[in-house]
Amino acid sequence: MKHVRFRKREILFIAGVLLVSAVLLCIPPLHPSSERDGRAVRGIVTSVDDSGLSRHGLLLYGSQKLEVEVRGERFTANNELRGQMELDKVFRPGDAAVVILHPGDRPGRSVLTAQDHHRNYWSFALFAGFCLLLCVFGGATGVKALFSFVFSCIAIWKLVIPLVLRGWPASWTILAVVAVLTAVITFLVAGVTRKGVAAFSGAVSGVFAGLLMAHVFGRLMHINGAVLPYVQTLFYCGYEFLDIRDLFIGAMVLACSGAVMDLAMDIASGVEEVSFRNPALSGRELTRSGMRIGKSVVGTMTTTLLLAYSGGYISLLMMFYAQGTPVPEFLNSTLVASELVKTLIGSFSLVLVAPFTAVISGRLFGGGISVRKDVSGPPPLALRIRRFRSRK
Repeated sequence: MKHVRFRKREILFIAGVLLVSAVLLCIPPLHPSSERDGRAVRGIVTSVDDSGLSRHGLLLYGSQKLEVEVRGERFTANNELRGQMELDKVFRPGDAAVVILHPGDRPGRSVLTAQDHHRNYWSFALFAGFCLLLCVFGGATGVKALFSFVFSCIAIWKLVIPLVLRGWPASWTILAVVAVLTAVITFLVAGVTRKGVAAFSGAVSGVFAGLLMAHVFGRLMHINGAVLPYVQTLFYCGYEFLDIRDLFIGAMVLACSGAVMDLAMDIASGVEEVSFRNPALSGRELTRSGMRIGKSVVGTMTTTLLLAYSGGYISLLMMFYAQGTPVPEFLNSTLVASELVKTLIGSFSLVLVAPFTAVISGRLFGGGISVRKDVSGPPPLALRIRRFRSRK
């Protein structure tokens, strides 16, 4: 692993992020844990009885009987299949399963409920591998990126979701949290420097412009947000007051904010490097350089965003293609129009963030001032040797 070094200012910033994360984690949930009706535990399926299952076309219905070993004790478990391919699961001997263990359950005399396959161990292993690779490849920057990754997960789970469920306006709440996340991520990676300020300002400006456009075109195209998964289930859980169109717009902002942040950092870093190589450049010249950098990056970033979004609804496009639906007809459908708005609003945000960041970077780095004083540590060894020789 690369030698990880942090300056005092970076250490204080990381400590602040960790402190805020700890405070967020201490916030109690809206509702008590669902484990009040039973405890979810890991078990190993030892045998399976499929005699209670019947097939109707492509779908399986009925009850699958399982023998499950939990902490050395054997229980019987039921696995109900309802013909919903996205929710149903079929177990085989040797599978790790999550079963609901109720108080008073006894081995051999209790019938447990098989909830799902147990995946947490593999999820933790995958996350640990990601953390290791990020830290080995990125060094100090990778460690800071890891802190920002964890903080983003905590902020979404402990701020965005509870506040929206309490009735806060979804799109504006998500915009505020995205602004906080952008500040944390850019200042962790770039430091509290002119590059960080330029990247943060440009990214927030682009996301805000995308939010305004999403509100306008969401209403013009009558996108009601019901295409979001499990929205109807949320209504039945007592959250019928939710504005699902506003929630859909907020989801759009959240989805494109990462790419917008990435582009803003690329342009700010490019302008910083140009300014370092030629400190005499004016703010207007640096802005033009930032615009040229933005033109080169935007072309690939918008396509990247298109591919990322289209991957989420490729099966929907395949269904329309298989049915021979004309292109104008399926583009007008609610499902496709919603994804189209999401893709184009994200692309608009990307295109707008380029000039915003270029102008702000030009203002901050212009004026013939060297920028390396606030973005890096001691000068390279070769530069120090040249300065020593010039003094002699």
